[in-house]
Amino acid sequence: MATNVCPQCGAPLEPGAIECKFCGEKLATQQAAQSVPPQGQTVYIQQAVQPTYVSGINPAWPVKNKVVAGVLALLLGGLGFHKFYLGNIGMGIVYLIFSWTFIPATVAFFEGIIYLTSSDENFQLKNHVRVN
Repeated sequence: MATNVCPQCGAPLEPGAIECKFCGEKLATQQAAQSVPPQGQTVYIQQAVQPTYVSGINPAWPVKNKVVAGVLALLLGGLGFHKFYLGNIGMGIVYLIFSWTFIPATVAFFEGIIYLTSSDENFQLKNHVRVN
């Protein structure tokens, strides 16, 4: 039975594992010292620290307002303005190209309702933005 747990996801680890089989996190391995340091000297082992985001929201994501995104989707969504605002330029261009069919306007109407009714955390994770 494994007594070690993954620092990233908390799953139990096999003895001698170099990577978590659940989340793929690389594990820091410490090799035994070849010789004992002289009396009175301290040996420090430095490990690389990976940033861990408990909620999954990266602080480097741009700050956007979900109400603005929702209103843009409801009013100008047929032209893809809400996609441009959220930083999804490729989808914004697709909305512009197909705007004459009114299909993007219909999809954007429902997206606007979803933006306005979703929780802040769900909005942030889905669109890779931070809510101000």
